[in-house]
Amino acid sequence: QVQVTESGGGYVQAGGSLRLSCAASERTFRTYAMGWFRQPPGKEREFVAAVSWSGDRTKYADSVKDRFHIIRDAAKNTVYLQMNNLQPQDTAVYYCAADQGIIAGAEPDYWGQGTQVTVAS
Repeated sequence: QVQVTESGGGYVQAGGSLRLSCAASERTFRTYAMGWFRQPPGKEREFVAAVSWSGDRTKYADSVKDRFHIIRDAAKNTVYLQMNNLQPQDTAVYYCAADQGIIAGAEPDYWGQGTQVTVAS
């Protein structure tokens, strides 16, 4: 069974930083690419960032490039999303996902429960 669990959301002022964590089993971590998606209020879910299972490839949405960084920690079977210079438009529920096709743009099969990020202006 593939399970991923997010943590680390919260409330921050514009310009601030937050780090989200996504923990998975060792088998999941070593089999699947992992990524982050978000769903802003009243909008559809969108891709944010992803890292391959081997860690050698990353992909970012244009809206977060140079502000967000996806970090893969193999020792902890955890993927982090370091979010810097947060802006109100980054407010969303953030979801971790696992799927072999994330880097290629496939819709993931496995999702976490989501964590809220709220950025105040």
